[in-house]
Amino acid sequence: MKKITLSVGLLIGMLTSNAQDTTCTYFTGKRVIEFDYYMDTILYETQQNSKYYEINLKYGQTLCLDLSDEKPRTRKIITMFFDRTTREDILDSENNVYYSPRGAIKILVGKPKFFNKL
Repeated sequence: MKKITLSVGLLIGMLTSNAQDTTCTYFTGKRVIEFDYYMDTILYETQQNSKYYEINLKYGQTLCLDLSDEKPRTRKIITMFFDRTTREDILDSENNVYYSPRGAIKILVGKPKFFNKL
């Protein structure tokens, strides 16, 4: 009986730990809010004052990026991977949600701009 209880407890612990491999970051204008996985607790709130806002990820972690600028804007996103390669994307930031690709370890989110050159 103790083995069954221990097995169930370990299973629940593993399922819970896998669910927390996702972080959520919300951008609206200069305001940046970081949430936990369930989006019911604000972990951190700040202003984006520099050209890029840096988000570090652990290997295997996924980032939910919610870009909610009130006007039609674009943001330059630079993704750095564990093998030191980078990828640059120009994303629409009016009420769109994006997820980081597999293997990303650092995400740089640029300020909202009316027009970005490729």
